[in-house]
Amino acid sequence: MASLDRVKVLVLGDSGVGKSSLVHLLCQNQVLGNPSWTVGCSVDVRVHDYKEGTPEEKTYYIELWDVGGSVGSASSVKSTRAVFYNSVNGIIFVHDLTNKKSSQNLRRWSLEALNRDLVPTGVLVTNGDYDQEQFADNQIPLLVIGTKLDQIHETKRHEVLTRTAFLAEDFNPEEINLDCTNPRYLAAGSSNAVKLSRFFDKIPGFPDRKRFGAGTLKSLHYD
Repeated sequence: MASLDRVKVLVLGDSGVGKSSLVHLLCQNQVLGNPSWTVGCSVDVRVHDYKEGTPEEKTYYIELWDVGGSVGSASSVKSTRAVFYNSVNGIIFVHDLTNKKSSQNLRRWSLEALNRDLVPTGVLVTNGDYDQEQFADNQIPLLVIGTKLDQIHETKRHEVLTRTAFLAEDFNPEEINLDCTNPRYLAAGSSNAVKLSRFFDKIPGFPDRKRFGAGTLKSLHYD
């Protein structure tokens, strides 16, 4: 019988941005042939070797929580999604590079997940509702992933890839842009694979957060 520590990573973003396809690719290293809408939350797992090749190397079981991205009223959001935001070790924000609104709505997702006392009611959080100072003390590792890169013409990519600049300013996350239907974007040794590994390496060692509760590291046992 073996034991692995497990950590919990939320995968958040609007419906239709490709979260389920992304999680399947990250966990199974395969393209998801027929993705369906996620109702509530779906959980898949990925094994990660923390600080691989160093004396500190340790294997972790990373749970990727794919949270349904449908938008409802503030009360329904609190009663459905809020339960998934407990004991979080990291967050992946996902947006569709072909859908400007999904990029803008990452503001709403960051508010909802990182400052749950201020859940907004609208689809888009306006600048007036979004105060980056309230996240100044955030130390939860974050990753921003843009999907459907293959559908963006090369001449438009620079313009499109600047849409999440506000998140870079507020949280300084790693950023990856890819096509979830092509595993080569996460091929071993690629810049995206390095960024992904670096993000996961930040997770096991980060200290407990009062907002998300203590004791976030748990153990899983399997034969």
